[in-house]
Amino acid sequence: MTSTSAVSEKSWSLGAAYCVIFSGVVAALQIGKLPPALPELSQALGLSLMQAGFLLSLVQLAGMSLALAVGLSADGFGLKRSMLAGLVILGVASAMGATSDNATSLMVWRAVEGFGFLGVTLPAPGLIRKLVNEQHLRKLLGYWGAYMPAGTALTLLAGPLWLPEFGWRTWWLLFALLSWFMAFVLWRVVPADIATSPGLEPAHASSVKAVAWTQRLRETLSAPGPWWVALCFAMYSGQWLAVVGFLPSIYTQAGLLGATLGSLTALAAAVNMLGNMASGRLLQKGVHPSALLAMGFLAMGVGALVAFAEFSQSWPWLRYAGVLLFSACGGLVPGTLFSLAVRLAPHERNVSTTVGWMQQGSAAGQFAGPPLVAWLASQVGGWQWTWLATGLCCVLGGVLSILIARTLSQQGVAS
Repeated sequence: MTSTSAVSEKSWSLGAAYCVIFSGVVAALQIGKLPPALPELSQALGLSLMQAGFLLSLVQLAGMSLALAVGLSADGFGLKRSMLAGLVILGVASAMGATSDNATSLMVWRAVEGFGFLGVTLPAPGLIRKLVNEQHLRKLLGYWGAYMPAGTALTLLAGPLWLPEFGWRTWWLLFALLSWFMAFVLWRVVPADIATSPGLEPAHASSVKAVAWTQRLRETLSAPGPWWVALCFAMYSGQWLAVVGFLPSIYTQAGLLGATLGSLTALAAAVNMLGNMASGRLLQKGVHPSALLAMGFLAMGVGALVAFAEFSQSWPWLRYAGVLLFSACGGLVPGTLFSLAVRLAPHERNVSTTVGWMQQGSAAGQFAGPPLVAWLASQVGGWQWTWLATGLCCVLGGVLSILIARTLSQQGVAS
């Protein structure tokens, strides 16, 4: 009976953890629904290139300003309840966005979507940590790191097929319904009382509530580790969203349409999952996390150079290979950083706060990256200097990987 009970508990907790990951994918769909719709939105609402850049990044406004606060309060409010609220908000904002008749209205609802996205994605790593044991945690955190490229790839693949037939408004309504459906599934599958799950330590939960939020905030922001992972995530996320987010527009200008456009842009986003999943495997095999970060940023720099520099203009498939290198090997960075956020937290009670601070850095990068790249493209009359902006981010990311290595060494937690 004991053995059967253990197997049942293990299956239940893994199933609930995968439900959390799928909820993140649904939240990422809200981010990814915009890029394939940008060409149609530009015509329907008269969007400028800069407005398109801000639409891509506005969903990160909440994360840029409130991620740390949500990380601090998630344990008190409840991780599952936070995710449920986030999915409901995403659905409402997407449904209301479908009624927009001007760029300003659409931007407002895009910003509201950011609050919902934050409610879903910030508590998820902590909830996964409480649902599974240490044996499965690193692998599942690697899978969790792929939620963003998975959602983006699905929308980039389906968008060029859906949008010409049904229009962008029904596209927005579709994701409103998906968000509400996922909220129902999460409500049914993940138990309300997480204290009974096999991965949770009740003593730890009590200690978090016993320590004042001001102390947890001070402990987190006075330690170097949370700063390095947050800045590193900003260097990665800003350039990745800028490149992948504008791909549909770039390829539309090049004359690609329909299924070809969807397949190429979706594959560019999907290969990022390979890097995310590989990072967990490589970490388990003993590869140092700072080495994975350095490899990821180096590949992104080379990939962006091949994809956008003028020397490759006559070889479109070489350019596309550069995009694939940029995205696939770049996936090593977020997968590694989610693992580092748990390890570099000053204390076990600071994990949610550290993840929140890292997500705040990620959101800041995604908020600034697309408008800056769009501004650069508008100044030089094309995308040929995009590699310069992404290359600067890669250099800074490489420096941060060295600082992370030093911090790990000083704390004696290096793999």
